Amino acid sequence: MNRATEPESEGPHHVDVAVGRRVRSRRIFLGISQERLGKELGVTFQQVQKYERGTNRISASSLFEIARVLGVEPSYFFDEVDDSGVAPGAPGEEAFARRETLELVRAYYRIADQKTRSEINALIKSIADSEAGDRKK
Repeated sequence: MNRATEPESEGPHHVDVAVGRRVRSRRIFLGISQERLGKELGVTFQQVQKYERGTNRISASSLFEIARVLGVEPSYFFDEVDDSGVAPGAPGEEAFARRETLELVRAYYRIADQKTRSEINALIKSIADSEAGDRKK
């Protein structure tokens, strides 16, 4: 029996949850409030909350509008759903919800000089690799 013919289960569908999680992480990454996204979409912030939790499904037209407002292709919202329809947790995705991470990313992109950004990127990777190596010992 496939998911479409199964009786309604309790709670939101796993794909709706995955899509909602991607909406939330992109919205937070861009620094957009639920209120502002709702206003852009013509819905309440409570509706945005329901979309983000997966408790209300997002129609194709609404998903298209959300993608436009958040500056991504509609397919972005399905990146963590594999071919079997399983929506595993996206490792690292929730990190974007942390204020410190957001501040770091926003500051990084305010650096106009590409060479400086590349050097900072290399430095961070080097430190992270070094610490990861130390933990293995």
